[in-house]
Amino acid sequence: MPDDIAGSERMLSQWQSSVQERANRYQAMATRVQGMSITETSADRLVQLTIGSNGILTNLTIAEGAREKRMAELSQEIMRTLQRAQSKIPELLQQAMAETIGTQDETANVLFDEAKKNFPAPPPEEPPPAYGTELRFGVEDDAPPPPPPPRTGPPAPPPPPRRRRDDDDDDFGGESVLT
Repeated sequence: MPDDIAGSERMLSQWQSSVQERANRYQAMATRVQGMSITETSADRLVQLTIGSNGILTNLTIAEGAREKRMAELSQEIMRTLQRAQSKIPELLQQAMAETIGTQDETANVLFDEAKKNFPAPPPEEPPPAYGTELRFGVEDDAPPPPPPPRTGPPAPPPPPRRRRDDDDDDFGGESVLT
């Protein structure tokens, strides 16, 4: 009987040691991931940003040359750069896991899959428009509106007058609601 108790104590001690070792590895991974950041620069070098391992923007630098861009173009470039940076988070997480808890760990794989879902690869960048092609949307501030086309023939008849509905069921007896 004493052998059974000693064996049980040894097994419990090993299990406790294993759990503590695993907890230490997870803590090391969390510490490592928490301290990581990603810095990404736009293709035109006008936007540079840094995000934390959680994907949150921690720094944004916009070069003076960006003032030549339209604000819509600049904001799109910021968002594209942010998406490229965030799409690197799963790789960063996988590297930290490989160095601390290993890639065979089931929990690590769940974390990695969740990171891939939350931070997918950015959409492919659209090629610039062909040379000489300019797309315009909206009203130009400096361009006057085009003149109406010339009319030919007799003038158009005026639209028929709107009829007032006498059968309105408004219970105001023809009086204004405000009086």
